[in-house]
Amino acid sequence: MTAPPPAGDDAAAADASANTADSPPAAGVPGAAGVPGGTPRPSGLRNPQAAVRGLGAGTLALEAVVLLLAIQPIRVLGGHLSGWGVGAVVALAVACVVVAGSMRRGWAWPAGTAIQVLLLACGLLHWSLAVLGLIFGAAWGYATYVRRTILG
Repeated sequence: MTAPPPAGDDAAAADASANTADSPPAAGVPGAAGVPGGTPRPSGLRNPQAAVRGLGAGTLALEAVVLLLAIQPIRVLGGHLSGWGVGAVVALAVACVVVAGSMRRGWAWPAGTAIQVLLLACGLLHWSLAVLGLIFGAAWGYATYVRRTILG
């Protein structure tokens, strides 16, 4: 075992002062004062816009898959989903895929919200579509909350 350094040791004093919260970040660290664009990122993400776009696209892609997979169980177990109902579900799934691929566009987030409202309205065709509308409406609401929190 080694003995602790003496209290008056200059190295220990330097280590203690280097670990204070008042010291600036090291040079070369993103968000450091000496780096171009050195204002710190509040989210800590390298590319917050891409992260938020990925969240929105992932939510819509998952919704499209669930909608397409829900058609047959609704028809078999739930009863009377007409051809119009199946067409509406397929159209919403296609819309989800199109909007998920267009998340760079300014209209994509409002279009995603419109898809959630339309899915909820499809609950008039079958009650299980209203349940899916509530579930994915909540997921989309959370995605928009995260978007506002990260991007401001």
